[in-house]
Amino acid sequence: MCGIVGLFLKQDEHLDRLGEWFTPMIAKMGGRGLDSAGVAFYVDPLPLDRHRVSLRHSDLDVDWSGLVKSADASGWSLSEPISVVRDHAMFEIPAAESSGFVLWLSGAHPDVQPMGYGQRMQIFKGVGGPSELIEGTGIRGLRGTHAIGHTRMATESAVLFEGCHPFSTGPDLCLVHNGSLSNHNRLRDWLGRQGIHCASENDSEVAAAYLTWQLASGTELREALTAALDDLDGFYTFAIGTEDGFAVLRDRIGCKPAVMAETDAYVAIASEYRALAHLPGADDAEVFEPKPGRVYVWERERV
Repeated sequence: MCGIVGLFLKQDEHLDRLGEWFTPMIAKMGGRGLDSAGVAFYVDPLPLDRHRVSLRHSDLDVDWSGLVKSADASGWSLSEPISVVRDHAMFEIPAAESSGFVLWLSGAHPDVQPMGYGQRMQIFKGVGGPSELIEGTGIRGLRGTHAIGHTRMATESAVLFEGCHPFSTGPDLCLVHNGSLSNHNRLRDWLGRQGIHCASENDSEVAAAYLTWQLASGTELREALTAALDDLDGFYTFAIGTEDGFAVLRDRIGCKPAVMAETDAYVAIASEYRALAHLPGADDAEVFEPKPGRVYVWERERV
């Protein structure tokens, strides 16, 4: 059993409230899984030629300056940490170097886990419940346009960091998932031959990698998710974050729960309504269950 949440703000006047409104949403999902929790926030963008890189180290007391020196010696233009929170650190790097740098890390520094990169996305995740994540990362104060989150109860794998959502396999793209995929092993192998590699054995990462492949091929998000209905076998409710927006998809049977609320100010999703009830205007919101097999996308106009 897992819990997913997502919040997309439609109006600029509310951007300072993203962390404040989103934090109780992920907290309410603790009852659906205390093994791990994670969130992705889409914050103020960097210049087009720069990416944020969200990294996690297996040692809570790591000296991140050693990584910076190692990266510099190998020709990567990694900044000093722009923020350090517990075992997480955010860096900047030229956008042209980000994907190569992440691949280099897996061989040069296997104790460092890249969680995601992009112009706007930053990720926090780890083993433990959402209350630990909230208190340890300060996400209540984050400003941005949208966020997605996940709580997990492991049913088919060990409780390890490698199983924590959100999964990100491309710039500014991440995914959270409630459900299971039956064809993930075959699809993982096929994606690897296309140059899209997964770092874990988790089926949810394969779904993220599939979308990365589709978008890298020039497919629009809505069309990529429509294709996923045929290409991904299993039961799922997905919430997806991109640089510009937010999407929801349930499989054609729709056995995994989801409820949404929409107002002029926001659209939100959760596995249970209690995660939405605190939102401003929730009593007057349009509340609905996303239909199985239907693609839902909300996007902001790119500046």
